[in-house]
Amino acid sequence: MSIQWYPGHIAKAERTLTEQLKRVDVILEVRDARIPLATHHPQVPHWVGSKTKVLVINRMDMIPSHIQKQWEEWFQQGGETAYFTNAQLGNGVEAVAKAAQLAGVQLNEKRASRGMLPRPVRAVVIGFPNVGKSALINRLLKRRVVESARRAGVTRQLRWVRISETLELLDAPGVIPTQIKKQEDALKLAICEDIGEAAYENQQVAIALIEFLQDFNLQHLLAARYQLEFKTLSGEVYLQELAEYRHKGDIERTARQLLNDFRKGLLGNIALELPPH
Repeated sequence: MSIQWYPGHIAKAERTLTEQLKRVDVILEVRDARIPLATHHPQVPHWVGSKTKVLVINRMDMIPSHIQKQWEEWFQQGGETAYFTNAQLGNGVEAVAKAAQLAGVQLNEKRASRGMLPRPVRAVVIGFPNVGKSALINRLLKRRVVESARRAGVTRQLRWVRISETLELLDAPGVIPTQIKKQEDALKLAICEDIGEAAYENQQVAIALIEFLQDFNLQHLLAARYQLEFKTLSGEVYLQELAEYRHKGDIERTARQLLNDFRKGLLGNIALELPPH
């Protein structure tokens, strides 16, 4: 079964976003630390153009710190600084604000050289649904101004929010490619709840999660959480065994619980992607 998700409100938001980008100086691109490659929108380089980009990798609390370090080094080798944050608690957000404001200083130096008055820097926060954009904005503002929830598609409208005398932010709904080319990426997005649940079957995605854990040699985390040894090579068989063991054979309920446990971090800190070699 192929996973695709491109609801009408996202198509509309993307059109509006493209219009608003003309007014923007800085782009904050937010990605999910568990899947930093799968949550990179292929249009971002086109949207950024010659503007300043600040790369924010959110949910750093959900991956092991040694893997975060690997990603930091990998991005650095590609000439990019990645700012790792936990927007829920505010960790790392100050550095993001400083990076955006630094871009503003450069902008206003340029304006002054042309005899123009300074103005607040205009930044936009973009990224896939549910990667923590609204939580990041609330942290930057130091108060809850935009709706934030652990599900895809909460932000529906574009709106400008003034953060300080020197910074204005555009909160944009999540944007996703019109087509997700790699099904492996689509499965990762579904596992991490970064696309809407209407797009996928829980059982299919839970099996994929089990198999990703196998690939990373992390199946012991399942045994530790559910007290059910992982003796099989098949994600499907393990899900069936777990359903028998925990929920009287109810596979759908078991799949939902497994996904929920992963999303809440109850299986442990797990990265579903490692930096490419």
